[in-house]
Amino acid sequence: MNKDEIETMRKSFNTVKSRSSKLNEFSKVKYLEERVKDIKKFSVDNFDSLFEETCSSFDRNGIDVEFAETAGDAIAIILDLLKDYDYKVIAKSKSNTLGEINFKDEMSSNSWEVIETDLGDRLLQLKKFDNNPVHPTGPASHLNILQIADIVNDSLDKDIDPVAREIMEVVREDVLINIKNAQVGISGANAISAEEGSCVLVHNEGNISLVSLKELHIIVAGIDKIVPTLEDAISLAKLETVYATGNYVTSYMNVISGPSKTADIEKKLLKNMYGARKVVVIFLDNGRSKAKKECLWCIGCGNCLIHCPVYNAVGNEFGFNNYLGGRGVAMSKYIEDDETCFNSGLYMCTLCGLCTLNCPLAVPTNELIENLRKSSAEKGFYPKIHGVIKDNIGKNNSPY
Repeated sequence: MNKDEIETMRKSFNTVKSRSSKLNEFSKVKYLEERVKDIKKFSVDNFDSLFEETCSSFDRNGIDVEFAETAGDAIAIILDLLKDYDYKVIAKSKSNTLGEINFKDEMSSNSWEVIETDLGDRLLQLKKFDNNPVHPTGPASHLNILQIADIVNDSLDKDIDPVAREIMEVVREDVLINIKNAQVGISGANAISAEEGSCVLVHNEGNISLVSLKELHIIVAGIDKIVPTLEDAISLAKLETVYATGNYVTSYMNVISGPSKTADIEKKLLKNMYGARKVVVIFLDNGRSKAKKECLWCIGCGNCLIHCPVYNAVGNEFGFNNYLGGRGVAMSKYIEDDETCFNSGLYMCTLCGLCTLNCPLAVPTNELIENLRKSSAEKGFYPKIHGVIKDNIGKNNSPY
């Protein structure tokens, strides 16, 4: 990221910070924080029983379930699901989990075109190069309106002015044209309720509704997304919205509990009305089962990034793939390995703890980073200058 992009990102972050600060002192939000902390801790501690209940509920609701141990397994499952579809376009909504498994590149190498339906993600897709996201819910927060207009004009052969509404309308038209005949939609999930077998998906733009109406709707979700009940899932979604956008509630919450059906003719159940004919949930482990429990408390709001002094100085250089900042660095150890964790910015962190202080669930990211440094150093991954200092102390009783 260059200096201008980092400056634009900071301005965007300050806007969200200003909005959310007006809400997060409300007693209702404080109550919600405590409730969600309890939900996530319980869910992580009781994953096995909740997973079994979820699979049973999905089966009752007519949702197919797959389990992917690794990113490669998830891609293989998706490609197998796609083999019955001839029109090689996939409508995609925002999903950090799909970024984790390198979904777009994998599909491209298998002759599938993926169309991002979220405005921010579509702008980054049109940018083509140096287009990694900077925030889990505001992926293009580092691009100013002049840059965005240039991206749209260059990639779509337009000549629009740097006016927000004009940009939005041109990109919207482009997306709708591209996904018009798509038979497959793919998304993540903000939370999944075990008791009801329901997936909760949060959005402001209405694009997830477009994705979920395709013939096949694939939902890829980390195993850490499971919570006991639908009420719990909604609580997570509400709290994430407060800290991610500074709004008390999002424009849309889709609750998907099965394929499309109706019972409006003599109460006889008929499948395949307007929505998906088939819904498949792919649960992804990819290191989560061996991760520290605290890593899995995260609800993906990105408030840690907004307050992180390192992230505000260097941007998405600090983090791993779509998992940004210190928590992303911590997760990279389990998703990939110690070397990836080191290269993701393990030693960039100042250990100041502002991430934990501003996390609605108080994820102890700085403590996780400090502990990971110890294991990383034991495996030979540490700044080499530190090794020189250590050797000098051993030889000279001095760092010099």
